[in-house]
Amino acid sequence: MTTSPDPAATPDPASALAATPATSPTRAPRAVRARSFDAAADRYAAARPSYPPALLDAVEELAGRPLAGARVADVGAGTGIATALLHARGARVIGVEPGDGMAARFRRDLPGVPLVRGVGDALPLATGSADLLTYAQSWHWTDPDRSVPEALRVLRPGGALALWWNTDPGDVPWIAEQERRIEAHFGVEEPGLRGVEARLAETAHRVGGTRRTVRWSRRVPLDTHLANLASHSLFLTRDEERGAAFLAEERRHLRAVFPEGVVEETYDVVLLVATTPRDA
Repeated sequence: MTTSPDPAATPDPASALAATPATSPTRAPRAVRARSFDAAADRYAAARPSYPPALLDAVEELAGRPLAGARVADVGAGTGIATALLHARGARVIGVEPGDGMAARFRRDLPGVPLVRGVGDALPLATGSADLLTYAQSWHWTDPDRSVPEALRVLRPGGALALWWNTDPGDVPWIAEQERRIEAHFGVEEPGLRGVEARLAETAHRVGGTRRTVRWSRRVPLDTHLANLASHSLFLTRDEERGAAFLAEERRHLRAVFPEGVVEETYDVVLLVATTPRDA
């Protein structure tokens, strides 16, 4: 399961907090969900999926330049999952992260990569200082009325804004069944890909851009998959016993699907890249 944005507005451990939380009787306030990751940073770093090389290939293609040597700010960097990939590609990358726990884990895992504290709605970066701004699993924490102008301010002419999310494909039967069990157990409908599509459509209306979807998978021990689930805000903001009860029952369901105890997680990475005009 991946945490995906609400069509109204949603979050993940990464960037800015929107001005007005979208709340419901069954969903924790947005700011609470956003900050819930700090207490689970180690679990997040150990269990969350990364991203495939093909995604970064697509970013380079759509941005119209290689990552090597590019000045990149990874906003809502969290524990540095995407930042590490950008750094490995030769980007001159800096992380931007508001959370104490996430930032501490970032610094532990990536001691050679600079990190500044801040949010996407008020970037602590100079005007025209970045070739590329990336938001990996984090743009939905921002208020587009603020984060879009901020992105355009920080990007140099001809720079690019890249937003992406790992999403759960609904055409994989066991994933669709797991999502139904989660919704039934917690009494809340997770927007999933619908939320990503809504946020991408809203952003594309403001800045344009090109879409790309990259499917990939990873094989992980059952315990890692369950830890991945438990690192999402839906679990982190619920009663611990209720979450533990779901995970215990989910272990039983998944043992029937993956009797060897190795889960094949499949993801569709949904990507939007928008470029800014070059100087005339």
